[in-house]
Amino acid sequence: MQQIADIFKIQDLKKRILFVLGALAVYRLGASIPIPGINTAALRSLFESQKGSLLGFLDIFSGGALGRFSIFSMGVMPYINASIIMSLVQGAHIFPVLDRLQKEGESGRKKIVQFTRIFTLFLAAFQSMGLTIALTKMGANGGPSIVTNPTFGFYFVTVLTLVTGTIFVMWLGEQITERGIGNGISLIIFAGIVDRMPAAVMDMIKLIQIDEISLLSGLLIVAMVLLIVGFVIWVETAQRKIPVQYAQRMVGRKMYGGASTFLPLKVDQSGVIAVIFAVSLLSVPYTIGSFNPTAPWAQKLMSLMNHSSILYQLTYVLLIVFFCYFYNSVSINPKDLAENMKKWGGFIPGIRPGEPTATHIEWVLNRITLGGALFVSMIAVLPDYLRAKFNVPFYFGGTSLLIVVGVALDTIAQTEAHLVMRNYEGFYKNSKIKGRWFNVGQ
Repeated sequence: MQQIADIFKIQDLKKRILFVLGALAVYRLGASIPIPGINTAALRSLFESQKGSLLGFLDIFSGGALGRFSIFSMGVMPYINASIIMSLVQGAHIFPVLDRLQKEGESGRKKIVQFTRIFTLFLAAFQSMGLTIALTKMGANGGPSIVTNPTFGFYFVTVLTLVTGTIFVMWLGEQITERGIGNGISLIIFAGIVDRMPAAVMDMIKLIQIDEISLLSGLLIVAMVLLIVGFVIWVETAQRKIPVQYAQRMVGRKMYGGASTFLPLKVDQSGVIAVIFAVSLLSVPYTIGSFNPTAPWAQKLMSLMNHSSILYQLTYVLLIVFFCYFYNSVSINPKDLAENMKKWGGFIPGIRPGEPTATHIEWVLNRITLGGALFVSMIAVLPDYLRAKFNVPFYFGGTSLLIVVGVALDTIAQTEAHLVMRNYEGFYKNSKIKGRWFNVGQ
């Protein structure tokens, strides 16, 4: 409790946290405001019937905003998709102008961010049009109509509202990153998932009270969730420490160097980024099919990409593994690490400096990344499979747990960094999150 009290003693940190809380409150308020002209009862009935599908999963991912068809229904998905495409284009070196901007430092980075924002605008318009058409046609097929009066004015106002909401959420996420604590986009997704958890827990208690499930089954579900959370924390904070030795050198009359340290490489370097990117890309087939949901090809596409289908789960796993490696290739350069180590007189015992050191670092990084990616994939897929297999009447998604735990750990780490920087004790002894120093074996 003392550490929490210390947070509010630091004016800058207190302002940042209050800003984050205020921004998230604004987001949750917007997520509860429905777009006019929608039959909320019919919409609720549709999402109740789609709980196990990709549409129901995206509703959970949006914190219920999609299920209400609110002004923030699109959330941050278009922005994430735009960021993925821009990152892939930069990595593939397709456009020389982007390569030049990357070399211009901070000014070039700002221009690339501006391009991403413009691209987000076009993707938001495309996805919002598809979503609006899909809801109109879904309501016309059978039951009560979701859209009470699907005129041109309704389409125009709805698409304009959804695009504006997406741009506002994107701006809000950027403001949280700049003026708050943690990654703004991740925190917005985190807030949406956490907002539904109290209601889910109450639903679980009601199911136990009416004997829909036994008390023992409820306790087993809670135990499984806690076990998964523990494993996620263990992997997200685990590191492989490569020993580094610095040679002694004489500078003037003083001897420097001779110290032993280590190069920390996280087992899951990407954190929740790979999971968020994978979920975002999986929404693209649904968006394409939503333009004509009654067509045979669209129904076939949506059935193949059903949330519980083998194809969906396999694609999900492959995307997570791909983005884990892709993130590492962007964030870590073994050659630069080896050159900097050589420049300062450092070397890995038993490995020659220079190119052999870079090769060794890359080899270690690829090994631990594969283990981390497979573990994250297992946590993302296995709970959903078990829930469907044993017909557990409660949704504890592995993806949701990964995002909640990962974002919480990242936010805690940044908060602790502010505390330690101002000579306050961190959340743990010695001002270190213990899990970060866990050494993965050779």
